[in-house]
Amino acid sequence: MIINCVVYEDGRKLADIPSERISDYVGRPGHLVWVALKDPEEGELRAMQEEFGLHELAVEDALKGNQRAKIEEYGDMLFVVAKTVELQDGELVVGEVDVFAGPTYVLSVRTRATKGFVSVRERAQREPDLLRLGAGYVLYALMDAVVDRYFPVVDALQDELEAAEERIFTGAPSRASVEALYDLKRKATTLQHVARPLLEATGKLYGGRVPQVCSGVQDYYRDVYDHLQRINQAIDGLRDTLSAAVAVNLSLISLQENETTKRLAAYAALIAIPTLIAGIYGMNFQHMPEITWVHGYPLALGIMVAVDLYLFFRFRKAGWL
Repeated sequence: MIINCVVYEDGRKLADIPSERISDYVGRPGHLVWVALKDPEEGELRAMQEEFGLHELAVEDALKGNQRAKIEEYGDMLFVVAKTVELQDGELVVGEVDVFAGPTYVLSVRTRATKGFVSVRERAQREPDLLRLGAGYVLYALMDAVVDRYFPVVDALQDELEAAEERIFTGAPSRASVEALYDLKRKATTLQHVARPLLEATGKLYGGRVPQVCSGVQDYYRDVYDHLQRINQAIDGLRDTLSAAVAVNLSLISLQENETTKRLAAYAALIAIPTLIAGIYGMNFQHMPEITWVHGYPLALGIMVAVDLYLFFRFRKAGWL
């Protein structure tokens, strides 16, 4: 559905217009038509294609969705695919924003993203001198908003990692800890797949041959690129720390198992000595030593206790018990 359809003149809002009147303003010098769609049906997007003269391949990509973040140039039009990421009930929900930017128009198509871009439009309207720069500035404002929404997600994942690390070192290591760390690494990988392609694509908008739409606003795209670099560096650091945390947790589990094995071995030794002596004297041979001696039974018990006490203190000193 259409969220907004607004025409601006020299950076200031002129009017909200119906979609049927878009062609009346597109192409007029000093005018900019900005249309926002949310989860559009094919018919709605085809109507926009006819109004703005959008390239068929770009429209097909927008209709199919699930595109890799990218920036493509079709004549004097830019087609930008940017991924949105939102945290819902502890899970990452990946959406998509497709932006068609031409000399006198901007069409944004939002799919599977609950949070809109009303704040972006309000920001642009508060800065008419910048909005006067045209579609290039609107495209920057949309991309900047998408990228800025990655930061809270990165912060949330880092907080989740700190909590997981605290559980590892304060409680007993367990399989649940490894599963939690692996789930966190999966989220970090998802975020990396969203942010890294956009970093590569944004570099085309301020260095080298800059597309005509972005002419005059290269510095703003450099700022977006810097933000994406920070995000990708944070994700790389997060993934490295997660790998180390998984390895540490597995090592702690192995140490815990070794401690258990040593305790079991110590207790087995304490039981084995009395069992050995009792087994020998339980064979009921006629000529066993001290078999007829009245103090033989207490002496055998005393030897068992003495040997076990000796072993117990040796194991305790070695830290096995």
